[in-house]
Parts: sequence; C-alpha cells; structure tokens
Amino acid sequence: MQNRIAELRKEQKITQQELADKLFVSRQTIISLESGKYSPSLPLAHKIASAFGRAIEEIFVFEEE
Repeated sequence: MQNRIAELRKEQKITQQELADKLFVSRQTIISLESGKYSPSLPLAHKIASAFGRAIEEIFVFEEE
C-alpha cells in the first residue's frame, strides 16, 4: 500500500519523531510506514489521517495485487 505520509509530514515541517510522538508509536513505525514496508491497522490509519486533517483515502492508496 502506498501512502503520502512523508510528503505530508514534510509539508507540515515535522520530523518522523514528532509524528511518532503525536501518534504514540515508535519512530521505527513511521519509517516503516513511509517506506511501504508496513501497512497500518485501521485505527492507526485513522489517527494518521486525523493528525494531518485529511481523509484516509487522501493519504493511503490501496493497490490491488
């Protein structure tokens, strides 16, 4: 699953650690999300969307295999 987390994070000028702290996850989780190695649970995707003030669909791009 692709996402726009890094793009949106950089737009808001926040670090990976600041985003991790805001979401109550580790910086490693943010790194894994941004690199596409990890797909978030629905509750985490909702928290991320809320943190950026966006809809989940604006951040995550679901790709059928």
